Amino acid sequence: MQQPIPATLIPGDGIGPEIVDATLTVLDALGAPFQWDRQIAGLEGVKSAGDPLPSKTIDSIRHTRLALKGPLETPSAGGYRSSNVRLREEFKLYANLRPARTLIPGGRFDNIDLVVVRENLEGLYIGHEHFIQIDDDPHAVAMATGVNTRQGSRRLLEFAFAHAVATGRKKVAIVHKANIMKALTGIFLETGLELYERKYKGQFKLETVIIDACAMKLVLNPWQFDVLVTTNLFGDILSDLVAGLVGGLGMTPGANIGMDAAIFEAVHGSAPDIAGKGIANPTALMLAAAMMLEHCNLPELAVRLRKAISEALNIDNVRTGDLGGRAGTAEFTRALVARIRNG
Repeated sequence: MQQPIPATLIPGDGIGPEIVDATLTVLDALGAPFQWDRQIAGLEGVKSAGDPLPSKTIDSIRHTRLALKGPLETPSAGGYRSSNVRLREEFKLYANLRPARTLIPGGRFDNIDLVVVRENLEGLYIGHEHFIQIDDDPHAVAMATGVNTRQGSRRLLEFAFAHAVATGRKKVAIVHKANIMKALTGIFLETGLELYERKYKGQFKLETVIIDACAMKLVLNPWQFDVLVTTNLFGDILSDLVAGLVGGLGMTPGANIGMDAAIFEAVHGSAPDIAGKGIANPTALMLAAAMMLEHCNLPELAVRLRKAISEALNIDNVRTGDLGGRAGTAEFTRALVARIRNG
């Protein structure tokens, strides 16, 4: 019998609790052996504990080193700092893994199968920002400092290259802006080229592409790419662009992998406008749960989950409203459970 796997569960804000409950129902149908410790973060953390990332949540993840997380609300401009960013920093989650695969054929872009690997801790997202006052304007000048290190770049590139080899990928593209940001992204580019020559040459084809050209090429011909590895800001933008090729953020999961923990998540927002209406699409979080199963050396369960999702969408034609269907969250979940039990 499979031993229970302790894991932290963060339902999140808005539609988070609904899609988390749907995902737990499907994982139970699979017989996934997770032993959940339910915690809070984001807006719910502020409301219930006065902190968007309570110490109990941190302690739980430190113990389990594994978490499944719904979307967390982060205010724009003012307010509290992103709990997602704080989690990445707290647990040194240096690699953000964002696969995007076509689930419903026949769209504008078909047969998409891409992976974006994003550096998660450095670059312009380190938060070194400040304003300079001029005369009576306290926000007259805004300044931000980006930091990329050789060690951080190599760690992320090593993860991306090893992932490409382990999953049988044929090409990896290093995405950069070293023609303009010669130091900040140049260090990332040169570290990747050196690592490839020293350790990975011949195991896949390595390409380099400038970020703006990459964005254009993804829209014109996304099939020319396989794995994209890049720095924090560029990865944030490209992973959403790639998600758009397969139907949006509701169809793409995310994993944050680090030295101290792994956190799997739906990367879309909390959608408070539809919270409680029972119409949210739980696919992204369910796909994140499939990645979590693989991380825990349960690949056969991950295969069954992805197969059930595909069959429910394309054979049973049970789809939520964002995918052109009429099913609610509960109906879609029931269709998946039926597929799992009868598969």
